[in-house]
Amino acid sequence: MNIATAHLRKKVKFIMQTTWFAFGIITARLIYLQVNLTDHLLHKSKQNFQRFHKVQPMRGNIIDCNNILLATNRPVTDLYWQGSGNNKLNPVQEKTIAVISTIIDKPLTNDNELHASLNNAERYSQNLIIASDLSFEQLSKLEEIFPNHKNIALSTRFQRYYPYKSYASHILGYLGDINVCMQGKMGLEMLFEDYLKGEHGLMLRIINSVGKKLSEKELKQTLAGYTIQTTLDITLQQIAEEIFPQEYAGTIVVMDPQDGAILALVSRPCFDPSLFLGPISISEWHILQEKQPFLNRAFNASYPPGSIFKLVTASAALEENIIKPEFTWECKGYLHLGKRKYLCNQRYGHGTLTTMQAVAKSCNILFYEIGRRMNIDQIAFYARLFGLGEKTGIIFHEKEGLIPTTKWKLETKGEQWWPGETLSVAIGQSFLLVTPIQVARMISSIFTQELVMPRILTNEPVQKRKLALNPETLSFLQHSMRAVVTQGTGHRISKVKSIEIYAKTSTAQVSGLQKRHLDQSYLEHGWFVAYFCYKNYKPLTIIILIEHSGSSRLPTVTAKNFLIQYKKIMDAKDNSSISYS
Repeated sequence: MNIATAHLRKKVKFIMQTTWFAFGIITARLIYLQVNLTDHLLHKSKQNFQRFHKVQPMRGNIIDCNNILLATNRPVTDLYWQGSGNNKLNPVQEKTIAVISTIIDKPLTNDNELHASLNNAERYSQNLIIASDLSFEQLSKLEEIFPNHKNIALSTRFQRYYPYKSYASHILGYLGDINVCMQGKMGLEMLFEDYLKGEHGLMLRIINSVGKKLSEKELKQTLAGYTIQTTLDITLQQIAEEIFPQEYAGTIVVMDPQDGAILALVSRPCFDPSLFLGPISISEWHILQEKQPFLNRAFNASYPPGSIFKLVTASAALEENIIKPEFTWECKGYLHLGKRKYLCNQRYGHGTLTTMQAVAKSCNILFYEIGRRMNIDQIAFYARLFGLGEKTGIIFHEKEGLIPTTKWKLETKGEQWWPGETLSVAIGQSFLLVTPIQVARMISSIFTQELVMPRILTNEPVQKRKLALNPETLSFLQHSMRAVVTQGTGHRISKVKSIEIYAKTSTAQVSGLQKRHLDQSYLEHGWFVAYFCYKNYKPLTIIILIEHSGSSRLPTVTAKNFLIQYKKIMDAKDNSSISYS
């Protein structure tokens, strides 16, 4: 009996010691957790109910010269799938996704790549965007069918909005997705990214066990981006966009000749900046690229100037006393230099012409004769006086163009300059290349006697330099450009009454004449350039280039359509007592 009792006591003692030991370990662990890991566990606990959310700032607006919005922001609501940590989507979740597919009209279950992304989001408790910019009807259905669903979240943000779609797209640019943030990828959106983007804010959100937001607190306030004001006038921009022939490539530039403000700029083909606010497929991108819509043809493309360069040639000849305004010329339709016969644009010749009439009718023979009497370096000197062959200084990337010289040809071609090439340069052909924005500056300078830097922002300083030509030379050019309208190649534009127009037309060859029948790409480029003024409104310069139009007829008709609409707008402003000047 004593032995049994003693044995029992040993068992009880062992159990008690084991129990106390286990209790001690648990107590020590609890003390450790309470004392040493309090902050860590509190943080982990809060993570289950707190979410730190980066708040997108309001991107700065881009406006025209009259404070009209060209690029702004609008609220959009996105639909997210909130992963809950399951290994993969369960049958109930699959059914939920199928219902969502019908609401947003998007095949979520049939898209293998998207379905795999949903499974990953579910497995790793991540948020995956399912649809963007939901309509009011879609939002209403989602709220009705899934009022408190733990896997479904709606989030409202501000998205870039371009009210005029593709209008002025080469100036405005577009946004692209970089590391989840939308950043400027072209145009003003890229150049002034740091000014437009603003600063992100930070929000603390309290959520319940199913992921629904209970409350939120702002930890850091967002700072909106700055507004950028352009020199564009959306009224003139709309006119230019609407009158440009849809099936052609080319550009229109409307500029204030006094201060260089660009009031309208069209480059075709163009693009809608909104296309890049969401994902775009590789095939869509390649189709888009084929048309070269991102090329700003006003700044980044150079063309042979053709007959508009005759204004430069005439200036050089007048300044060097090679010709006089009162001289007369006999045009038989051709001129011989050595064994080669150089043809006029009028097959049987213009007959007897004054110097001014030769400019107005764009007679090649006078300018061939000037080319025979001058050397290429003399002509190049005056071309550079007009700002050709150099960048204009506009804030965008631009080409320099090309004004050939004897030195240039020797260095680049390893060949000497031939006299016949000077004749081609004299009429605006050969190696000559200019950009439309350079031509806008050149035409403006004929009337202001100053080369002005083109501007696209209202707060850019006006920068000019004196055009070192005699006033008599400039007066001759002005009267010659007026004669182009009244009796020359631009006579179609004279039908626009009450507007004083000084113009020059041009047909610039891009290949040998024998290839013109092969394809439209071998046809000549057509130019129309003008300085015009209406009533008491400020004078404007307009440059129209239409690629492969075959002649200057289409650009001239396009200019006529622009001026007709411009006159209507100005008259309407008069009637409503709104001053444009």
